[in-house]
Amino acid sequence: MFDRENVLERKLTARQLTMVAIGSAIGTGLFMGSGLVISYAGPGAIISYAVAALIAFMMLMCLAEMTVQHPTAGSFGTHAEKYLGGWAGYLMRWSYWMINVLAIGSEVTAVALYMNYWLPNVPGWVWILLFSLVIIYFNTRSVHYFGTLEYWFSMIKVTAILGFILLGTAIIFGIGTKPVGFSHYFNHGGFLPHGWIGIWLGIGMASFSYFGSELIAVTAGESQEPTRIIPKTMRLTAFRLILFYVLSMVVMLAIIPWDQSGTKEVVQSPFVKVFSYLGIPAADHIMNFVLLIAALSAMNAQVYGATRMLFSLSRGGYAPAVLGKLNDQQIPVYALLLSSVGLFIAIVLNLFVPDAYNILFGIVIFGGLFVWSMIFVTYFAFKKQNRQQQLAYQAPFYPLTPALGLILMVGVWVTLLFTPEWRFIWYVGVSWFVLISALYYFIYRKKQKGWTEEESVA
Repeated sequence: MFDRENVLERKLTARQLTMVAIGSAIGTGLFMGSGLVISYAGPGAIISYAVAALIAFMMLMCLAEMTVQHPTAGSFGTHAEKYLGGWAGYLMRWSYWMINVLAIGSEVTAVALYMNYWLPNVPGWVWILLFSLVIIYFNTRSVHYFGTLEYWFSMIKVTAILGFILLGTAIIFGIGTKPVGFSHYFNHGGFLPHGWIGIWLGIGMASFSYFGSELIAVTAGESQEPTRIIPKTMRLTAFRLILFYVLSMVVMLAIIPWDQSGTKEVVQSPFVKVFSYLGIPAADHIMNFVLLIAALSAMNAQVYGATRMLFSLSRGGYAPAVLGKLNDQQIPVYALLLSSVGLFIAIVLNLFVPDAYNILFGIVIFGGLFVWSMIFVTYFAFKKQNRQQQLAYQAPFYPLTPALGLILMVGVWVTLLFTPEWRFIWYVGVSWFVLISALYYFIYRKKQKGWTEEESVA
């Protein structure tokens, strides 16, 4: 099962892997989506991001153990197929492909918003088309070039976030300026202006910020020494993401009132608002450039993730065989071209749907929550089947880690179901599951399993 996918070049280094994981997770979820989280939770957004970070950390630890045992491009999708059955693996991979395709659309839609900050008279679809072509081109090259590009994209983002945190800390405590303090945490309705329901809604939205961190498991199929590198890289990624996200919220909400930084209408990043609010010369333009890089970086990583997941589906016999073919650079180029459909969906939505970003945001949240929930479920089955083996790496505190993670995920699911403005993502998500499940039972279940590599690319 796993050998059919292990035909890709292993050229990604540990340094590149870390930045790919961070780069895929630090995008519009933090820079743009944070405004939505704050609008629900107020200063309590700090708690929302902390709880979402805990879920992400537990998910990554469980995923690391499975990835060390089975490093492959299909990752958690192929793991689900092995331990839960063909339908589960099929549903996982197609769903992950779908949310990456839509996430690509949300990132490139955000790119248009960032460019609008400088050039408001240029239509957004122009920027979407231009940057889409650039990202597609780079993903047709060797995976080493992808890793190098993502490394430097992520380096810019990480440097900017650290600078933001340091500058904000200086402003809060009055280092070189008048101290702002923490009074904004308790003014304007208090620390929990919308109560604990706001915190739970914020956790659902904040989870979107961490979506993409699981991509590091997908890169295992093209990484050097995955069994040695992956666990360490996942731990570092989890800790760094917690640090960046939670501290960013602590700083942002201390400097600017939550009712000014939080908004359900995503028109400008709260990060840019902070710098504009403080009146620092050109700082808002610098930050807007960073936001642009962040979106392009996450978009680049999502194109990669969607491509590899579609490649895995093809190799398993759950998608047309042509999608499993490689070009001269060992890239599944046909899977890449089909996965880029999200870029063009974004163009259409940008032209005809004014609220395109929020719609894509909501659908991606549903799919991302499903994939994370299934990773926990798969991990239980994985542990049951491998309980007699001495594994090279084991997630801490089993079974508490996956159990608590799954319970928290269920809590977020229920909260979104009973929230009128987000209930639509259930309708869309369930419709998607019914559609692809029907395709599975009427088409793919009848196909012979365990294809050879030659048959799968014939």
